[in-house]
Amino acid sequence: RDRRRLDARLSDRRSLRPIGKSRLIVLGTGLGVPIRTLNYHKDGPSRLAGAGRLGKLHVIMLPAIGIFLLVIVVIAVIAGTWGVGIYNGLVTLRNACKNAFAQVDVQLKRRYDLIPNLVETAKGYMAHERGTLEAVIEARAKATQANVRFAGNPNDPAAMRDLSQAEAGLSGALGKLMVVSEQYPQLKADTTMRALMEELTSTENRIAFSRQAFNDAVLFFNNAREVFPAVFIANSFGFAAAEFFKAEEAEKVAPTVKF
Repeated sequence: RDRRRLDARLSDRRSLRPIGKSRLIVLGTGLGVPIRTLNYHKDGPSRLAGAGRLGKLHVIMLPAIGIFLLVIVVIAVIAGTWGVGIYNGLVTLRNACKNAFAQVDVQLKRRYDLIPNLVETAKGYMAHERGTLEAVIEARAKATQANVRFAGNPNDPAAMRDLSQAEAGLSGALGKLMVVSEQYPQLKADTTMRALMEELTSTENRIAFSRQAFNDAVLFFNNAREVFPAVFIANSFGFAAAEFFKAEEAEKVAPTVKF
């Protein structure tokens, strides 16, 4: 019976697909059965070997990508910390400039307050010098307005230049007043006038010292914002160069009169 079944299978070749290499496996009953021989050399090992290489590639690529991302994060953190440090340093120096000018502003306002009293005292003795006195009052008004404009916008270089010119004009007007007052001995002997002049001289000295301190602060700030690579941070965040409080020529040559 088994023999007939085997013969029937062998006779019906349509039921057998053409497969690769085959060989007969002899069973214990002495019957031969065609069994496909798997070509492990071509099929099995090659596939397994391919899978093995792919797995090793994944194992190698994952740590490499992680290290690359870690390096990018570290560089970003260092660059961010560096940028924040430069930005904070520029803010500190800019605030130092503002504080230095605040000291100048105190002395300028002190001089502005002295000038009206000085003019009123001189007016009693210099009735014929009306033009000179009015020139001092007008120069004081211009200097006061320029000071207010710069205080409202301390980062505007044009406002500082206007203030420097206005202060130079005021110093020139005061110098002219002192020259004219030499022609009035009674005015020179007036105790109020002498006290006002001493106060004005002291104030002028304080203005000079505070202006020098302001210019030093401006120099530090400008140097910090112009060096590489801080210049990129300064330009990106609008840290404009500060203007020096310069003494104009008329102020440099203003005469000094001792009462």
